[in-house]
Amino acid sequence: MGRKVALVTGGSRGIGAAIARRLAADGFDVAITYAAEAGRAAAVAAEAEALGRRALAVRARAEDAGEVVAAVERTVATLGRLDVVVGNAGIAPYGPLEDVTLEEVDRVLAVHARASFVLAQAAARHLPEGGRIIMIGSSLAERVPYPDWTLYAMSKSALVGLTKGLARDLGSRGITANLVHPGSTDTEMNPADGPGADEERSYTALGRYCSPEDIAATVAHLAGEGGRNITGAAIPVDAGVST
Repeated sequence: MGRKVALVTGGSRGIGAAIARRLAADGFDVAITYAAEAGRAAAVAAEAEALGRRALAVRARAEDAGEVVAAVERTVATLGRLDVVVGNAGIAPYGPLEDVTLEEVDRVLAVHARASFVLAQAAARHLPEGGRIIMIGSSLAERVPYPDWTLYAMSKSALVGLTKGLARDLGSRGITANLVHPGSTDTEMNPADGPGADEERSYTALGRYCSPEDIAATVAHLAGEGGRNITGAAIPVDAGVST
């Protein structure tokens, strides 16, 4: 049996890049998708290759279902198999409820809900027994402590039902499906020294942000031998914001 292969969507930066690096460090060959930043995606792939892994960077916009499916197929064609898929690609819509347009609703649901379904469906055609599907959600799917995040929270909540359905649909094949809910995480999208960071920290039990590596560690556990009997779960990694 060859080395196991993981596909991480949205893997060029932030949480996705940390997950790709961690899985490569744990012995996986890795494929990542990116929407626009080819150079950064190539750099993450190069880090994996420096560890002796095979790596692949594929441009695939989450809102384009055809590109999502093509990324899965290219991963299998190039790296020979697919054992773990991590649905991480996302956007962060923010603003007053009254200002949200139907076009924004459609795009956010396409990126978070539809793309996740399409990714899981395409991956399920290739995953072997012991395969893993891991979605990256948000603590805002469970608790919304401040205004202007309704659309985002709704779109991430959809992943709860998706994960539970996948766990039932694929459990007979020995494939697990789980969801990781990050809280405030120190990335370019939401830096720990940003203008609203102190308020976000105040909502957590531990009084601090998570790091991308914190999220990656939980994903790695679910992807590894220790995660073989965890399925249908929504796991918060949020410094206690959902308590």
